[in-house]
Amino acid sequence: MTSFHMDVAITWTHPTLVTTFCSSNPQEVDFLFDSFIKDSAPALSLVHAGPSGSSSDSNMSTQRETTSSEDHLLKPPEQTPGLPRVKQFSPGHVRKLGQTRKIRHRRDFKDEENPDEKACHFKELELKPLYKELLYTIAHKMGTSASTEDFADRQLHQYIKEALTMTESEHNSLMDKVQNAEPPVYCLMATVKEAKGILGKDVSGFSDPYCLLTILEDEEERRTRRSRAKASKYVVKDAVSDDEIYQTDVKQQTLNPIWNETFILEFEDIVGASFHLEMWDKDEEVSLTQKLEEFTTNFSSLSRIIKEVKKEKGTDDFLGKIVIKLQDLHCTEDNWYILEPRTDTYPDRGQCHLNLKFMHKTRDDTLSPGRNAYINYCGILQQFVLSYISKQKSSTPWKGELCGEAQTLLEHYATQNDLSSFLQDLAKWVAYSKLCQSIEVDSSLLLQQLTCVEYHWHQHELPQQQKQELGDSLHGFLHYGLHLVSKYRDVFPPTPSATPKLHTLLRILVQICKTQAFQKMNPADFQVHDEVADAVQTGTQEWFTNKKGLHQPMTKEPSEIISALSRLIEEVRDDIKLNKDVWNRTFVSAVQVDVFTAVYEKLDSLLATEVRETLSQMEGHIDQGLANSLFPVYLSLQVIRKDKAFLQKRGLLKLTNFHVSFREAQPYWLNQMFNTTMDRVERAIKVDQLQPLHSGAVPIKHSSSAVDLAACIQPVCDLWEQMSWPDPEEAFMLMVKITEDVCKIVVTYCHSLKDRVRMLSKNCDHGSAINMLCVVVNDLEYLRSVLARLPTQLNWAGLRERTQHVIGESQFHNTLPLQVQQAQGILRREIRSALETLSRKLNTDIETHVRGMSTRKRIPPKSTEDAATPLMRYLEKELHYMNENLVQENFNSLLTPLWNNSVKILHQMASEHSQQEGLIVFCHRLLYTLQCLEQCFHGEGNGLPLNVLHSDEYKTLNAYLTHHSLSSRHLVDKFLEGKIWEQRVIAGEKYGAVTLLTSYRRSDQRLRVEVLNAVNLLPMDSNGLSDPYVHLCLEPYHTFPLVEPCCTQIKSCDLNPLFDEAFEFLVGLNQCQAPGACLVVTVLDHDTLRTDDFEGEAFLSLKDIPGVARGGEEKDGLSFHPDAPPAQIRLPLTHPKPNENKILKLLESRKGEREIQAFVKKRRQREKQSKEQSQAQRAHFFFHPKI
Repeated sequence: MTSFHMDVAITWTHPTLVTTFCSSNPQEVDFLFDSFIKDSAPALSLVHAGPSGSSSDSNMSTQRETTSSEDHLLKPPEQTPGLPRVKQFSPGHVRKLGQTRKIRHRRDFKDEENPDEKACHFKELELKPLYKELLYTIAHKMGTSASTEDFADRQLHQYIKEALTMTESEHNSLMDKVQNAEPPVYCLMATVKEAKGILGKDVSGFSDPYCLLTILEDEEERRTRRSRAKASKYVVKDAVSDDEIYQTDVKQQTLNPIWNETFILEFEDIVGASFHLEMWDKDEEVSLTQKLEEFTTNFSSLSRIIKEVKKEKGTDDFLGKIVIKLQDLHCTEDNWYILEPRTDTYPDRGQCHLNLKFMHKTRDDTLSPGRNAYINYCGILQQFVLSYISKQKSSTPWKGELCGEAQTLLEHYATQNDLSSFLQDLAKWVAYSKLCQSIEVDSSLLLQQLTCVEYHWHQHELPQQQKQELGDSLHGFLHYGLHLVSKYRDVFPPTPSATPKLHTLLRILVQICKTQAFQKMNPADFQVHDEVADAVQTGTQEWFTNKKGLHQPMTKEPSEIISALSRLIEEVRDDIKLNKDVWNRTFVSAVQVDVFTAVYEKLDSLLATEVRETLSQMEGHIDQGLANSLFPVYLSLQVIRKDKAFLQKRGLLKLTNFHVSFREAQPYWLNQMFNTTMDRVERAIKVDQLQPLHSGAVPIKHSSSAVDLAACIQPVCDLWEQMSWPDPEEAFMLMVKITEDVCKIVVTYCHSLKDRVRMLSKNCDHGSAINMLCVVVNDLEYLRSVLARLPTQLNWAGLRERTQHVIGESQFHNTLPLQVQQAQGILRREIRSALETLSRKLNTDIETHVRGMSTRKRIPPKSTEDAATPLMRYLEKELHYMNENLVQENFNSLLTPLWNNSVKILHQMASEHSQQEGLIVFCHRLLYTLQCLEQCFHGEGNGLPLNVLHSDEYKTLNAYLTHHSLSSRHLVDKFLEGKIWEQRVIAGEKYGAVTLLTSYRRSDQRLRVEVLNAVNLLPMDSNGLSDPYVHLCLEPYHTFPLVEPCCTQIKSCDLNPLFDEAFEFLVGLNQCQAPGACLVVTVLDHDTLRTDDFEGEAFLSLKDIPGVARGGEEKDGLSFHPDAPPAQIRLPLTHPKPNENKILKLLESRKGEREIQAFVKKRRQREKQSKEQSQAQRAHFFFHPKI
């Protein structure tokens, strides 16, 4: 362990080394230890206390030494010539910490004596008196020890010979002296404390108890029994003379008396002797009148009164007795004892609390002349501790344990000399507090002893000499503890085993200052918080000076100077981190000292001066090598600067603007980073075979050089984070440079990769070339994702927040994002170029397969799937290959243009097939192919989304192919369904409206249509009116070939005619539910000399008529549901738009079908009538505006 003396740091080896030294030179160890105790704390003089020291006799009496108030005050020590001055930590220590005794000259040993003579002198003056005291204690020991093991005299003799390093001849010589010494007076100190539950003998129910105490030996007891003719109530009084009987005070009227009286009972031999205690009830002579008065007040006492009458006047009542053989007692006993009866009349007589202790009233003082029992006890304790530690092989701290022989001897010696617990604990505190300065002692042991001393201080008064000794001990340990605190880095390293020791030491220092003993003997204002802070500051200054000397440069070369500074800063950085993470918690919890803040501020000041002086020598001499050496220095200072965020109080620090000294080196750092990264990228491309990487079950589709480039960019981002340049404006310029370098690296990689793929694809087959091209596309896409993450990696958002007051918003966003966007644009162009190369061959093959589906031959109906199979197999193979060799982003980028090109090819092929023969079959094949392509490119949701697939060109092509692949009748149905949809969504009644009442009876399959009226018709005649009638027709013709049209009567000169005519059509339910089935309602203006004018038309879907809608089951043509009631429907009239319907144009192109051509002719006629009517209407309003 590393420990320290009061004024000189002494490095102690491991306790096992101390053990080896002790076992080989025990005499010298005793001498050195005692000498060390005297040197480190002159107040602890265990050996040379003068006769004026307090003796054990003073503790056996109730008298205590009284001292004036001045005796309790500590005075500053007087400097004695020739002695070293105790080291002071601050000027306030002289005022705050005083010593209770002056330092005395040591005349014990002369410096010119050799070690053998010193050891011999030490044994004669120190060890032999203690040895004789121990032999005397063993020879006259009384009672058993509290130890669980009982030791014979021979064992105890052997132990003290080893502990005090006595030879056999020395032992025999000293044993003879002890045997010839005057024997002690054996005593038993008996303290009668209290009793409880005793019998009540008086009429009142209480007793007036007192106790008789004595010691009876066997001969006296036997002689007393032989002389007694009959049994006597008094055993004690009848056994010995009155001067050997001790009596307590009488406690009036109580069953739980308290005495707390101490008696010293002498005896000659412990063998056969016994301690006797009898408790009696004191009875005074009382008249009969008083008894009668008691009787009148307490009738329940009648029996006691009768007994009192029978009893002799003035005779005391027996309450109980205690008899204990002295050989059965321990050295000290403190127990409750049961009061025994003489008869079984009242067996339960209560208990009595006794404290019994063996002691020597007088001892032979020639054994250790001039020394009192307390001094001897301290010396014995010291020797026993050293002996125990010297035999231990473990490296763990000593926790206060001793062997059984040592504990037994210390207990016997303390009890025989009546040393109080206070003096014993004081001796242990003094010894242990000095012992910990030389060996490793468990700090909790010191805290325990200090607590014991504080407890006794409130209970007892110490003699003046022991007060001085306690004061000196507390004072010395405070100095020693503060010195350890100043060296806490070395004494208490940041390990789980050392930091608790530091915490306990600080607690001891705090506890010392809180003790009443310290406060009374040291009235000066001593704040342990401030003293610990001063010690930390002083220790930090010394630590920095030592480290600075340790890391001095060997030469005056700039690189060596920077290297030395770097090592010093690393030491400071690590020390600050340890103070923050480890030691600060200990100091704060123990003494409320923020050691991290104190250390940080101190080291900040020291280090700032050192950095400034060193770097000022380098100005104007910076080159690349020196700049590289300065970079670790900057990083270490940056770490230290970041730790200031944990300071409890913020102030101006000396290292705040340390970065100014590194401005000259900054461009060299960036240049080094750029060159290093470019070299790594070039080497990565040279060894790249453009093959996809595979890692486990998930394939990596880009090559090794792309991974290497991403790994090269990460150190650039780390450089920015490490630098964390404090100045915002300079940091922005630094970010611009870093971003520019990264983009330049990416673009250079892109061009080098293209050269690499050209070189590798010269001598390889077509498939391998395509595979390498796919890898290149993946690499470029991977770089796009790397660049996309660059703003996050470089924390542009944080930089923007820092520079918002010095850099404008537009300047910021027009600089950094623009650089990345330009690099991204280059990558996108290269990716697009590569994808176009890949898709060029695919588009040519797709066009070839589509052209192969065109044929004029009649083929079976199922040949449509067979015609599209070659194309789908080709696409499945190629897309599967691309999906395996391209990343998802690039594969999707390839699918989109490939899909658009495929749609264009299909549209082109459909448009080029101008011949009507086989057009339906070819369009049907193309439509089926388009549907297959849609499923292929969609890939059940894994490919292109539907919103991308369903482009405008796709919708146009889908409609074109759908119409051209349908038959003419299906097209008519589609046309009518379109008209029905337009009728439903029309808004307003521009051309008027017609109202119908419709129903369908399933029972007789009749469709009933009742034309009610028409309203707001347009005037068609010159008189501003019309002659309207309604024409009803069921369409399409191929669904209703046998149904004739119907017309209402003509209503002359009426724009709102009321028809109220009903018509019935015999049609089946299936006909009404057929696709496009509708009722065409046409309103015409009757003209006699020319063609009827067209008012408007309306389309009513037969499915909207009640009774037609699906819902009821039919059997044998009859419905199981009743006929639905008729519904009134108001239909707005519409006019067809000429030449706008594509279906009608397609039908018009099919010339060979008469039925279809008739339908087209009819629709064209309606369009012509609508156009003529519109022109006539405009002309009418032009010439007759008022009308």
